[in-house]
Amino acid sequence: MKIKISVLWLFYVVALIAYMTLAGFESGALEQVMSGEIDGMKITPELMLLFAILFLAPLVMAVLTLTLKDKANRWTNIIIGTIFVIIQIAALAETAAQPSAWMILMEISKLIAPALIVWYAYKWPKQKE
Repeated sequence: MKIKISVLWLFYVVALIAYMTLAGFESGALEQVMSGEIDGMKITPELMLLFAILFLAPLVMAVLTLTLKDKANRWTNIIIGTIFVIIQIAALAETAAQPSAWMILMEISKLIAPALIVWYAYKWPKQKE
């Protein structure tokens, strides 16, 4: 179970990096970044910190999943996984407003990974204390 969940966290972060890379190939994306704004959102140190957290949290969770005891592991993955499911639902809703096949595919894959994490963590076999 630990390996399945850990790999799903790694899948999520690789899909996130792939999404960001592909987004950089969109027409006008580089110009927006160079201007300091993306889709009307100013690139600030706070926004960069948020992006750093979104990249690092799944990596930390992959390690924690392999190292935490079962009960803490289960609840940590349920809570953090649920947060990422909510983030991905919001991202998918935003993407659906201006649909692009590759974006929708990537957003769905980034939604499935944390949803499976929550499911596997919820179904984690209960251990006797």
